[in-house]
Amino acid sequence: MGTQSVIQTMENNAADVEALLDRLLPKAEGPEGRVAEAMRYATLGGGKRFRPFLACESAKLFTVSEDRALRTAAAIECIHTYSLIHDDLPCMDDDDLRRGRPSTHKAFDEATAVLAGDALLTFAFEILGENETHDDHRVRCDLIVALAKAIGTHGMVGGQMIDMASEGEILDVGALTRLQQLKTGALIAYACESGAILGRASKEAQHALHAYAHDLGLAYQIIDDLLDEEGDSATLGKTAGKDRESGKATFATILGPERAREQATMLADQAIQHLEMFDDKADSLRGAASFVINRNA
Repeated sequence: MGTQSVIQTMENNAADVEALLDRLLPKAEGPEGRVAEAMRYATLGGGKRFRPFLACESAKLFTVSEDRALRTAAAIECIHTYSLIHDDLPCMDDDDLRRGRPSTHKAFDEATAVLAGDALLTFAFEILGENETHDDHRVRCDLIVALAKAIGTHGMVGGQMIDMASEGEILDVGALTRLQQLKTGALIAYACESGAILGRASKEAQHALHAYAHDLGLAYQIIDDLLDEEGDSATLGKTAGKDRESGKATFATILGPERAREQATMLADQAIQHLEMFDDKADSLRGAASFVINRNA
């Protein structure tokens, strides 16, 4: 599947996820309505929906129903959005722009942004825990436990802690790779593995998807670093050059732009090789690897 076809599939999937989130998210009503409004502002504000796309395409490998895959994808997007809300806070990365408009703490206030992120985090587990996501409680439990591990102390949150603690420090490639495997890669890995969990796939299939996601997640982050270094805020929808300003080590600064791009391409090719067992059923995931290294935002 070519890059353009993948982009079209991603756009269609993003629209489906957006429509479901619009139905699932709480309405901005009652005295607590302000936090619901902030949740909807942040979550329904656009974005590539790359992680939900990976979840849905992985689920297709195991003939999982579209409704179940979309609910899981929606939960993943709630988690991703919560992480962006908190990441943008002044006590974290302090960014006033997200997805081309004011960050949640600027559109509302810091306290509301914190609560909106907290609410999205818990809402994701609510979605996964409901019978509509899967009629087998063991599958639902597996989805919940795997997500908790992916975003907790030894996952996304741990990666954010390392990222904050390493500002101004000189990291080598190994240390930076571990940081990004936790901060960015863990949720991408979960998105891919969630389809296998929903489909009660073999350990071999789960391992193949994890290996694919491991390499894809690193490639994704390397391109992110390059875009932060070389891109502009209008195209990115967020403030460009923030990493350099804050003194953070990135793949672009450690390896240099040319070597970093070569590394991303190598990782994308490597990711594709892990999909061999799925034959042509995984063509969209192969196309996603090409999309990652060719994107401009």
